[in-house]
Amino acid sequence: MLTSEEQAIVDLVRRVASEKIEPNAAAVDREERFPEESFRLFKELGLIGCHLPGDYGGGGLRSLVFCRILEEVARKCANSANILSQQDFAASPILLGGSPAQKQKYLPPLARGDKLAAFALTEPNAGSDVSSIETRAELRDNTYVINGSKQFITWGHMADVITVLCKTDPAAGRKGISAILVEKGTPGLSVGRLEKKLGMSGSPTAQLLFDDCRVPKESLLGELNSGFKIAMKCLERGRVGVAAMAVGLAQGAIDVAARYARERKQFGKAIAEFQGMQFMFADMATAVEASRQLLYHACDATDRQSPDANRLSSMAKLLATDSAMTVATNALQVLGGYGYLKDFPLERMFRDAKVTQIVEGTNQIQRLVIGREVLFPKD
Repeated sequence: MLTSEEQAIVDLVRRVASEKIEPNAAAVDREERFPEESFRLFKELGLIGCHLPGDYGGGGLRSLVFCRILEEVARKCANSANILSQQDFAASPILLGGSPAQKQKYLPPLARGDKLAAFALTEPNAGSDVSSIETRAELRDNTYVINGSKQFITWGHMADVITVLCKTDPAAGRKGISAILVEKGTPGLSVGRLEKKLGMSGSPTAQLLFDDCRVPKESLLGELNSGFKIAMKCLERGRVGVAAMAVGLAQGAIDVAARYARERKQFGKAIAEFQGMQFMFADMATAVEASRQLLYHACDATDRQSPDANRLSSMAKLLATDSAMTVATNALQVLGGYGYLKDFPLERMFRDAKVTQIVEGTNQIQRLVIGREVLFPKD
């Protein structure tokens, strides 16, 4: 349940998403550009860091409220929702692993939206298998020298501060990984290509190259070789955000399809009156509501720091994103040939839904996480 104040925030976001964000959604996708107008709006409303603690200039909102906000925005424009999700996710390594000095330096400007953050984990040959990353950081005279490359880094070319996962003890596998902060403009850091993607075209993704990139020893996040643990905690936090976006995206697809079904007439009546069509909507609505309730349960566990939070966040991400892909596919089917056209929003929603099954851990990895926790409980 939300407090009256929390509900007022969600209601405001719902209204703003309909009035100011939805009208630009198609253009953002078509032009493959970062939705600057949404970013400025979120900054004006104080939403950029709404999930970060108040001690660091954030809104201090509960995970449940944050995910409700993401739902409402993604219902109209997934690219815009990803602004809030990405900033929170990329700030989380500093929040969860940073020193007091690092938190005070970076989190307030990130919470205000004065700076952007990125999280550089994935590499050309390492994604789900984090322990196989090849980027290395060697300590020389109180300076970390980083060499390697990162792939599919959201905002990699835009971010002011990047958390880079590096091997600091290559022989130790995942126990030899550290998280190191690298600021924009650091010598030795360069941007490779910007990716051309199927969907989420308004959320730019870059390749990052490190060639003797030197940063002070104080740039290390947490303890040496604690990067894998930091990354796993960040991914746990990020999964509920992806699930929330998926729920909102799927609900938006139902909204569009339902409106069309009530207006489209075939055989003398609206197609919404046909039983077969009603069955499709019943299945779609049930899948979305089941995902929504599991997401809220995971948010509650996350806020309570429950030992079940990891399993529940994986379950929520798995169910919500698989459901979003199925719902987007079936909603597009409702529109028939029109659904396949770029003149209608469902083909964009269909493309945007796919990536939710991949980011913050593929759904195959989520099944591994869930299966292991069920079969080998830590208790």
